[in-house]
Amino acid sequence: MEHYVLLYYCYTQIEDPELFREEHHQLCLDLDLRGRIIVAAEGLNGTVSGSQEACEAYMETVTSDPRFAHCEFKVDVNDQPAFQKLHVRLKSEIVHSSLSHIDPNEKTGTYIEPGEFRKVLEDEDEDTVILDVRSNYEHMIGKFKNAVTLDIDNFRDFPEKIAELNKYKNKKVITYCTGGIKCEKASAYLLEQGFENVYQLHGGIIKYGLEAEGKDFEGKCYVFDNRIVKDVNSVNPTTISKCYVTGEPSDRMVNCANPHCNKHIPMSEEGAKIYDGCCSAECQQNPDARTYDGTGFYQKELNGYNPYKDSKRLKTEL
Repeated sequence: MEHYVLLYYCYTQIEDPELFREEHHQLCLDLDLRGRIIVAAEGLNGTVSGSQEACEAYMETVTSDPRFAHCEFKVDVNDQPAFQKLHVRLKSEIVHSSLSHIDPNEKTGTYIEPGEFRKVLEDEDEDTVILDVRSNYEHMIGKFKNAVTLDIDNFRDFPEKIAELNKYKNKKVITYCTGGIKCEKASAYLLEQGFENVYQLHGGIIKYGLEAEGKDFEGKCYVFDNRIVKDVNSVNPTTISKCYVTGEPSDRMVNCANPHCNKHIPMSEEGAKIYDGCCSAECQQNPDARTYDGTGFYQKELNGYNPYKDSKRLKTEL
């Protein structure tokens, strides 16, 4: 059975986000969707997975609401469910940015479409800077050719890197991220800091892969579901990451089997055998080290998980 995977976000005003969260949670339950959704007064951000019929009904329902009429969905197909659980959470921002004062509906970088962005990559204009605003573990596994990357562990650290970026103020700066949401605020922040020629890749890496064949994206794209990484380049694919243990090329992302370390790193199957799924001999010797099952993905047990737990229309049977 094919499973649809939807990636989307929408900056829009939600007057009563708590009530909206409850209603939206129920919508997902009714459609038997799984995934992670964030609701805030500033909008909606999510990745959900389910049957084609359910996902199409979800998209139709969301966009029929005038507040979300401009919401754009990136649609992917996978042969396995992308999520085991459903979480619809209320937060202060739809992406944790430390830039809550910025409203992308008022100011943000100009969109550049995937087809045009592909030409930019091919031209390699020295007066154009391709800026990756994602975290280390994301661009470590894959990034665009010649992209400038930042040493950050979380997007909320982006503002701290502005001093490093000031040397690009007189250049054309094009930001990109996985699906576009981080760029909305990152590009706006650059404009706020005096950058004048700021653009953002519309729809991010995922849309670029769907519409421009992913050309010149090196490695794989990190995604926030059970797939962990995804192929986007069907023209000139490469592997840029290296196994943490052996140093050999590998884009297989795992967690160290030692739960106290839990380092999220590339590790080949051969490298994983050396320390039983751990990143080092020290971690291998930890008495709490988890049994390596060949995947390096330690999914939390469902432990009686009930998707209706946070719904006010509680149901006892799934």
